[in-house]
Amino acid sequence: MDLFEKLSGNRGPLGKYAAMAHGYYTFPKLEGELGNRMIFQGKEKIIWSINNYLGLANHPEVRKADAEAAANWGLAYPMGARMMSGETNFHEQLERDLAAFVMKEDAMLLNYGYQGIMSVIDALLDRRDVVVYDKDNHACIYDGVRMHIGERMPFEHNNIESFTKQIEKATAYAEKSGGGILVITEGVFGMRGEQGILKEIVDMKKRYNFRLLVDDAHGFGTLGTTGAGAGEEQGCQDGIDLYFSTFAKSMASIGAFVAGDRDVLEYLRYNTRSQIFAKSLPMPIVIGNIKRLELLRTHPELKDKLWENVNMLKQGLRDIGFDLGLSNTCVTPIFMHGSVEEALVLVKDLRDNYDIFCSIVVYPVIPKGMMLLRLIPTADHTKEDIDITVSAFGEVAQKLKSGVYQQIAAAAQAT
Repeated sequence: MDLFEKLSGNRGPLGKYAAMAHGYYTFPKLEGELGNRMIFQGKEKIIWSINNYLGLANHPEVRKADAEAAANWGLAYPMGARMMSGETNFHEQLERDLAAFVMKEDAMLLNYGYQGIMSVIDALLDRRDVVVYDKDNHACIYDGVRMHIGERMPFEHNNIESFTKQIEKATAYAEKSGGGILVITEGVFGMRGEQGILKEIVDMKKRYNFRLLVDDAHGFGTLGTTGAGAGEEQGCQDGIDLYFSTFAKSMASIGAFVAGDRDVLEYLRYNTRSQIFAKSLPMPIVIGNIKRLELLRTHPELKDKLWENVNMLKQGLRDIGFDLGLSNTCVTPIFMHGSVEEALVLVKDLRDNYDIFCSIVVYPVIPKGMMLLRLIPTADHTKEDIDITVSAFGEVAQKLKSGVYQQIAAAAQAT
């Protein structure tokens, strides 16, 4: 069989909807400056689908730093991997600043979040080791775990009883194999907006010997007194052995980092394959991220404004009866009952008739008969944006309940 034969006419579980979804539900084009309102298919929409939490994407100081760095250095510098020819003082400065901010001894830059955490997991584990991980972890963690050729033990999402059972099994296995145990969870689960049970897991270190890696992509910059993330929010940052986050959320940029004890970070610098064999982050990105981190540290009003908007949006939605699940972060999920077909009609109504753009998740990501609309508030959103959105959601909920969307979906299928 030719390898490509299986691809002919087969686009996979998501791609099978491409003919009807591409350009609208999937791969939509948002145009104009990144912000609370952008252009979709020629018309301005209120945007709830970008992770520009603190509004840094178009902050004047950020735009100035990005432009000056690009003019001074270009996108090519430095050339080569950092180990060979791509090291600069600015790369080292950003690492020092990040380590200090998240209260760790050292930090290492990663070119991308997805490949970065996969490569960190791969570098840490050998065949004797056990990895214990939350079942709801992000796909990048799952792909990193899939690379591990040793024992893998998932625990039920945010369930300390399930975690305890798995850590006991992992301990018994590691005692026989002579390996160690790595636990991986998230500071914030980005789909449902729940914080990970970091404090409960850290407390278990008193009874079991394991190391904890936390992916805090959505917590970095948004949670904790200083913005240092979910560990700071829960008072257990010291118990996180490796703290990982991307620049793609609060920093509105590209890249990622991992922070922890200096000895461990030195090992990772020489063994993380996605960095050893990849070109160093371009200078404009590094200098731009230094500026972003400076603003994150020195302008707490950005986080305050973000949370003012988060609380206003959530309260408005709850007041009219919406189920937001267990979200205790900025991520605002709205759970509703309905078929996949109804969900698509509802989203189209929101976009075309109410000028509201948000993301939707349906089966098989969540149970059949449910839909999840995920809103990402930012510091850029206004009270008017929130009021319009809450009112619109109240109206579409009534349409869903009365069967309007079911009728439209049925009519579309009939034709």
